[in-house]
Amino acid sequence: MSAGLTLTIIVSYFGVIYLIAYFSGRTANAQAFYLAGRKAPWLLVSYGMLGVAISGITFISVPGEVINTQFSYLQLVLGYTIGLLIVAFVFVPVYYKQQVVSIYAYLENRFGFFSHKIGATFFMIAHLLAASFRLFLMAYVLQLMIFDDIGIPFSITVAVTIALIWFYTFKGGIQTVLFTDVLQTSFLLLAVVLTLASISDGLGLSFKELYADVWHGEHAQIFFWEWNDPKNFFKLVVTGILLTVMSNGLDQAIMQKHLACANISDAQKNLILLSVAVFLVNILFVFLGGALLLFATENSISLPSQSDEIYPLLAVEHLGVVASATFVIGIAAAAYSSADTSLTGLTTAFCVDFLGYQKTKQDNPRIRHRVHLGFSIMIFICIMAFRLINDQSVISVFITVSGYAYGPLLGLFTFGFLTKRVVKDEFVPLLCVIAPLCAFILSRYSTQWFSGYQLGYEIIVVNAAITFFGLFLLSNKNRVVHD
Repeated sequence: MSAGLTLTIIVSYFGVIYLIAYFSGRTANAQAFYLAGRKAPWLLVSYGMLGVAISGITFISVPGEVINTQFSYLQLVLGYTIGLLIVAFVFVPVYYKQQVVSIYAYLENRFGFFSHKIGATFFMIAHLLAASFRLFLMAYVLQLMIFDDIGIPFSITVAVTIALIWFYTFKGGIQTVLFTDVLQTSFLLLAVVLTLASISDGLGLSFKELYADVWHGEHAQIFFWEWNDPKNFFKLVVTGILLTVMSNGLDQAIMQKHLACANISDAQKNLILLSVAVFLVNILFVFLGGALLLFATENSISLPSQSDEIYPLLAVEHLGVVASATFVIGIAAAAYSSADTSLTGLTTAFCVDFLGYQKTKQDNPRIRHRVHLGFSIMIFICIMAFRLINDQSVISVFITVSGYAYGPLLGLFTFGFLTKRVVKDEFVPLLCVIAPLCAFILSRYSTQWFSGYQLGYEIIVVNAAITFFGLFLLSNKNRVVHD
């Protein structure tokens, strides 16, 4: 597909996005920016959240990663499903009861000032990294498809990408994002279905025959039981649960959408439906990965060494105009549905947790817009740094880094939910720095210290456990929080 056609598709796509943003954000105030006035229909939130759950990482990395890990990713997805149900029935009631705008206000109510600030800080660090990983994929694909050929450097591609997101979210915030998510989710699903149709047509198979060939192929193994295998069932399920609890229950950018529902019941229905949809859609993505590999094998196509490049290569160069065009729309939808959520969530956390909107209810739109712009610039810097150091599949990097960044948050919230002990709040920030460092050391030397056992994605559990134990040591056994 030519660079001109690709640009035309992207420009048209953004034309639709900006039209939605204009009508949804033209009368937006602070309450609309932060929580859409707590009037969002739960079905709308659930469907739109599916696009956020998929993200650019799932869209590109999961199909490509099938070549390395078969269908074992579905074990992780099973954990995602369980994790969403935990969020629905454990976290949502707490946040609605306290009527928080930022979920990290819970930490101040439970532990104190310093715990609140370090919790919000860790969220910002973790989410900056997550948003950078996702946008890196989008910019990287655009660079390969268009801008390398016309001599535009990667830094310009990234800058333009982020600027486009900032322009359609800076005013309407979460109120705009909820509506654009619906459109982007639809484009994502359409892209996968049409790509599978192109593969089926290219192989001369009916969809039923393609289904049978993929599920009986060499990459279709789902379950792995060997304990030392990084793909072990129990490791991945637990990791999936914890990742979801962190990326939904402990992440302001995501929880902000759930809290936009009118009440607890609606928020829970939204999450229950989402848990089912996420599992089904991820089956579709790993199936797509198997179908891509089958297509490459049958046509003797040499695949790139980086698994993240497999889907873009086949879609753009070998599967025809329809697959190529829908891939471009799909990756744009996947990247932007996550990035706009990230920018809005980061802006909300800073304005509420550090500038005090939750307490004063006073909002300065000019300051809010500057904060929004500041986080856009920080994401740009992170993406450029990630490009320099990336040497493995983005989804693998994302999960590993999340374990270090979100671990202290998981430990803080778990201790708060499961105990009523009062901690020495002023020491909590130091503990939240020490815990990831200890977890990193354990991971680095685990094979030497634990008879060859290598800590992998389960580093999240280790990190959270160190934080939890440290909080216990910092707490006063003679004092408890009373309801």
